[in-house]
Amino acid sequence: MTRNYLFSRVSIFDVIENQKSAAKKAVQELEPNYLLNASEHDLVSSLVAQFQLDVPVIKDNEIHVADFLETDVDVSGDPIRFITDRSRPFYIKGNKTIIAVPFNGDANFLAVQPQTYTLNPPMGDIVGDELHLTYVRTDQNAEAIKTEYIQAVAQIKTHLESLRTSARSFNEQLESLVRQLVSERKQKLLAHAGVVAALGLPVKKRQGMATTYAVPVQRRKPRIERPHVAVSQFKPEPTLAQEEYDEILRIMKNMVRVMEQSPRAFEKMGEEDLRTHFLVQLNAQYERQATGETFNFQGKTDIMVRVEGRNVFIAECKFWKGERELQNTIDQLLSYLSWRDTKTAILIFNRNANFTEVLAKIGDAAPSHACFKRDLGKSDESIFRYVFHQPADTNRELLLTVMAFDVPRPKGPSGESE
Repeated sequence: MTRNYLFSRVSIFDVIENQKSAAKKAVQELEPNYLLNASEHDLVSSLVAQFQLDVPVIKDNEIHVADFLETDVDVSGDPIRFITDRSRPFYIKGNKTIIAVPFNGDANFLAVQPQTYTLNPPMGDIVGDELHLTYVRTDQNAEAIKTEYIQAVAQIKTHLESLRTSARSFNEQLESLVRQLVSERKQKLLAHAGVVAALGLPVKKRQGMATTYAVPVQRRKPRIERPHVAVSQFKPEPTLAQEEYDEILRIMKNMVRVMEQSPRAFEKMGEEDLRTHFLVQLNAQYERQATGETFNFQGKTDIMVRVEGRNVFIAECKFWKGERELQNTIDQLLSYLSWRDTKTAILIFNRNANFTEVLAKIGDAAPSHACFKRDLGKSDESIFRYVFHQPADTNRELLLTVMAFDVPRPKGPSGESE
């Protein structure tokens, strides 16, 4: 139990500066291989949680009397009492009332001086997650005690609210600060290890290849970036750059638009035939890179793009058959992946169900998978983006895009789908 004047030991400005220094020190002290192999998102999140400022919040509904007992009261300083020798204590019987004020948050903030404060701060005893306010009287005036503790609690709340304003501003900037610290140290470690040269592996595209579908005016060479790899000794491996991943998905999306606009041409095609059309378009853009039913790790996948023997993109094509089938497809996709694979996609074709309901079911089913980590939101009404982890290692993250398309059957003379 610590008895002290509240809100008077250290300034909130000093606390914030110390917290920034502590966060920087924590990043600098991370073991290099751990820093390079860990999921950056998870690492940043854990550091933010560690260094966030958590100003207490008073739990008004739980304020209660913690103790009420008889005690000896020294009244030698009371000028209205007749005492012959005031040089020593003069005790009479009185009452001690202890009001417990529970709170949630970091108790250390009860000692921090806010930007605005009073020169006569309240006193209290910090006991675990309670603040004890003690009142000693020689009379039985409960109303006087009630008035005092209500005023004290109000004063405490005012100080806490001022601290909370400062803490909120710091917390809002903390993620950006930590991410910058982590990024800067990673870049220094990579440069020191001489692995920056491992970046920039090109995907070679055909030159002058005509196309029926929407493609970039100028074909780009994708940049290969380093993935996060959870091994004891960090070893850089290539992965497809985000912008090139988006380009591959765009090519596939445009192919589906053709199917939607000309359903009769595709009405009798199965998954394998549809997949072949995607491969034609991908191979038109990526020279000899896109393959179908190519063995990869534990199984065979529908569509795969390889760069110099490395898998950089993997996708599955499926007709919609319900949430359970989507879960199975995710399992299937994960089973195909080696640890180098970080960019994936599932293309879902809907022919026999209400498309709005299908989209809702995808939004529920995918995040319920055991390897789901976080939702990156929709890039389109029917395109979902998620981060998953590989089954054996939560640090080995992969980007999964689920693209759903409604490919209706052509209408017959009666106006009904054939």
